[in-house]
Amino acid sequence: MEIVRSKLKVAVLAGGIGAERDISLQSGRCVAKALKEAGFDVVTADIRPDNLDILNDKSIDVFFPALHGKFGEDGRLQQILEDRSLLYSGSGPTASSLAFDKMASKKLFEEIGVATPAAIEFGPETDIDRLEEQLRHFTNSYVVKPIRQGSSVGVNIISTPHEAVEAAKETFGEFGDCMVEEFVPGMEVTVGILHSRALPIIEVRTKSGFYDYHAKYVDEQTEYLFDTITDTAMAANISQAALDCFNALGCRHFARVDFILGNDRIAYALEANTIPGFTSHSLLPKAAVKAGLSMSDLCSNIVEAAYSSLAGHKI
Repeated sequence: MEIVRSKLKVAVLAGGIGAERDISLQSGRCVAKALKEAGFDVVTADIRPDNLDILNDKSIDVFFPALHGKFGEDGRLQQILEDRSLLYSGSGPTASSLAFDKMASKKLFEEIGVATPAAIEFGPETDIDRLEEQLRHFTNSYVVKPIRQGSSVGVNIISTPHEAVEAAKETFGEFGDCMVEEFVPGMEVTVGILHSRALPIIEVRTKSGFYDYHAKYVDEQTEYLFDTITDTAMAANISQAALDCFNALGCRHFARVDFILGNDRIAYALEANTIPGFTSHSLLPKAAVKAGLSMSDLCSNIVEAAYSSLAGHKI
């Protein structure tokens, strides 16, 4: 059955309550623009837990969540959409919640045989002295990061075990449960997934050497490079690892999996993003373009697949 785009009304949900709210609003505007250019009837809504009015609009055919971080990627919004039997794009509540929890997803990556940097969780019951001793067994520096945040919010690279513990205390105080992960030197790469297909691998090069919030969304000198992994077998292995992570988490429609290709030539999975950015700086749209899909193509593809699979129609 051919979908007539002009007859399909899409609500792009953006904003939210997380630390990435501003980026979510940017993503929402980009998605809405792309869908309008493709011929869809589009409305946008700045949605919050205390403002769900758009979900009551019976004229909406498909909801397109473009919220990053808390309330967007943690499964809460997806559960609300499920409870109301509404059609929406992206992963469901269980996959979203699992991917959003960096420690839980790392454990799953290990179970399926995908390498991931060693990490120790830091919480209110953590024995500080024991943690510092455990960290001495890591071979490199340390990355302290919140367990449930995105866009590198709250992430710091630390050089000594004691400093890592102190940073973990501060991070816990601001964000809640966090983790101290072994820093793996190497190449930062990311793999976008679209309907169980790995898009071209992107290498990310920053001037600071750290792909933080500033490098992601502000710094125009950050480089996004294709075809820098010339070993075809290595590239294929990274793409397959991304698909393995996507499938193990139970993701749907699209996602992005981030890796460090270590100096030891091992690809270490860092995390999966169930609603990656859709801004002009964002990686999934860049990978789609490399694969021959414009931003309008990408967003249309996602909406049509959501409508098709969830409504029981065939495109």
